[in-house]
Amino acid sequence: MMIDLSPEYIVLLMFIPLLVVILLGYPLAIALGGIGLMVSLVFFGPEQTYGVFYNRIWGVMIDYTFLAVPLFVFMGLLMERSGVSERLFGALYLWMGPVPGGLAIGTVILGTILAAAVGIIGASVVMLGLIALPAMHARNYKKELACGAICAGGTLGILIPPSVMLVVYGPVADIGVGLLFMAAFLPGFMLSGLYCLYILISCLIHPEWGPPASYEERQVPFSKKVTMLFTSLLPTLSIIFAVLGTIFLGLAAPTEAASVGCAASAFLALAYHRLNLQVLRETLYQTAKVTSMVMIIAMCAGMFTATFLGLGCGKVVEEAVLNLPFGKWGSFALIHLIIFILGMFIDWIGIIFIMIPIVTPIGEALGFNKLWFAMMIIVNLQMSFMTPPFAYAIFYLRGIVKPEWGIETNHIVRGVIPFVVLIMVGLILCIIFPNIILGLPKWLAMK
Repeated sequence: MMIDLSPEYIVLLMFIPLLVVILLGYPLAIALGGIGLMVSLVFFGPEQTYGVFYNRIWGVMIDYTFLAVPLFVFMGLLMERSGVSERLFGALYLWMGPVPGGLAIGTVILGTILAAAVGIIGASVVMLGLIALPAMHARNYKKELACGAICAGGTLGILIPPSVMLVVYGPVADIGVGLLFMAAFLPGFMLSGLYCLYILISCLIHPEWGPPASYEERQVPFSKKVTMLFTSLLPTLSIIFAVLGTIFLGLAAPTEAASVGCAASAFLALAYHRLNLQVLRETLYQTAKVTSMVMIIAMCAGMFTATFLGLGCGKVVEEAVLNLPFGKWGSFALIHLIIFILGMFIDWIGIIFIMIPIVTPIGEALGFNKLWFAMMIIVNLQMSFMTPPFAYAIFYLRGIVKPEWGIETNHIVRGVIPFVVLIMVGLILCIIFPNIILGLPKWLAMK
């Protein structure tokens, strides 16, 4: 027998157990699917539950946009194994070494380039840590600055296209992935610029934080520096243009561009003699693993949101937020505060599939541009990778630190705090100057 209960109580009935189950350590997919299924059986009955869930799961499976997820993951993992990051860091060090904090600035620049070529957070942070941290430790960089630069540079992959997060976010919010790529381009490079500026100013004020390269290390012919930069940067930029250029110019959809990127990254790995059957096997396995995780969470989250919205709970939350006495911007700040707090405990995939179907209609009702509102949430989510207790970037980096370096978790946590503040500054700049987000899509639309 089905139960009749007010939607206000159902909101609590669904979200409180969800948070408890997640905090107890159960997988997110099981928590979402299990609670969605049980509540649906109680309030809708078995027959209607079967029909709704079948349609939701089938809808996720046949969504053409999600095909880009394994393609971009495969491309990013092949780029990681191609050895391009080591070549780029060597070239950047020759150019940035004489600058105070040059290695840390070069790390952020390398993270920016890798973000546009790889788009996977874990891969970027680990690559930067393995390449840059030994070099900065050997040159007596401040531990907090070195760790903060690696985490901040590595997490740019969440924002700068072709980010897997943008590919997942698009179908959930009903926004074109290509449009999200365009909107994310300038904010990503703005944050990268803020990071580099902070490092430079900090090292000018405190020279001991990031000593410049020694006189002997600077004695490299200009022609050699140009050659190294050109030969290491050109292949990566070619892949970036092959993917983003075709999307921005309207020559290909994101899924088609991702397939071009896969072929280009495979060719690059082959050219650098890094592609063999073992590498290909490992790359395909990791691609299947990541894609399976995303798709299972997507299907289970679809079951949860179908029940939540079908019982009228979405309207309850929307009306509650719109009726708050804080005004338009107060409600906007509250939404971001909730997402920021959730980001400390829940993976970004869960936040997107749980929160975005709920907050997107609220943002439109408040009068915000849908694309701008989406990008503000995505920038906010970048902080979740650097805010404890479940800060993925911190744990990725902590996992590769050698004991003899004397780097503890508290060094990494203290190091990321200034960069989290800079992300907040970036959010404020995007509020004051919305064309940071909307400018490029508008300009390309006129072409």
